[in-house]
Amino acid sequence: MDTPISDQEFTLFQRLIYKIAGINLSDNKKALVVGRLQRRLGEYGHQSFGEYYRMLASGDHPEELQIMVDQLTTNETYFFREPGHFDFLRETVLPQLRASPSVRLWSAASSTGEEAFTLAMLLSEYRAQQPWEIFASDISTKVLARAQKAHYPLDRNEGIPPEFLRKYCLKGVRSQAGTFLIRPELRNRVTFRQVNLTLPVDPKIGTFNVIFLRNVMIYFDIETKRKVVANLMPRLTTSGYFIIGHSESLNGLCDELEAVRPTIYRKI
Repeated sequence: MDTPISDQEFTLFQRLIYKIAGINLSDNKKALVVGRLQRRLGEYGHQSFGEYYRMLASGDHPEELQIMVDQLTTNETYFFREPGHFDFLRETVLPQLRASPSVRLWSAASSTGEEAFTLAMLLSEYRAQQPWEIFASDISTKVLARAQKAHYPLDRNEGIPPEFLRKYCLKGVRSQAGTFLIRPELRNRVTFRQVNLTLPVDPKIGTFNVIFLRNVMIYFDIETKRKVVANLMPRLTTSGYFIIGHSESLNGLCDELEAVRPTIYRKI
């Protein structure tokens, strides 16, 4: 039987996830919090969400705090999601960068890796003989662990063009039947790392020609959006592209970016 969560306890978790990850957890997400954290209470023998919160807030269990973040972040993604962005990359961005000695792309909310490996397939296909690199990040260590395995159920391959499926994916056999694996030569070109976008970004990761930050800012309020975009701007090259999800907008958030088309911006 689920442990109930009081309004006061729910408010504490709203504030905590906002403080850590900038996520604006709406008031109708009570059931989600209960459903996703119930097992964690049982793990420690807590009788209430208040007890569990006090343990998290004590600072004595940073690993559990990360588990809480993992449980409360939403990670919906799939290969070649919002294909117009990948058409733009192939038809406009890569030709512009043909003479560039290296191309670096950042999948800044990479979840389980489908976006990053989509980008890797495109660069392998259209920049095969020239250097390129994909950097991929997420706040959730749980989804990053899955992304690094690059191992997916077969029904997740929808959206991958058949020729890419044959060229860049390995179909599982015997005990791995019903799954596929991204080929190692592609996996080796993608680096995954935990990054909290609400904090200043480590300059050691370098700069990027394109940053994909899609379908994550819908969970942020205006101030958090402004902070996240400001954190990413030093990592985007001049004339580099910043790409967001189709339900998102950067209007009024950053004067360093100009709109190229809906959801696609260029650094000026």
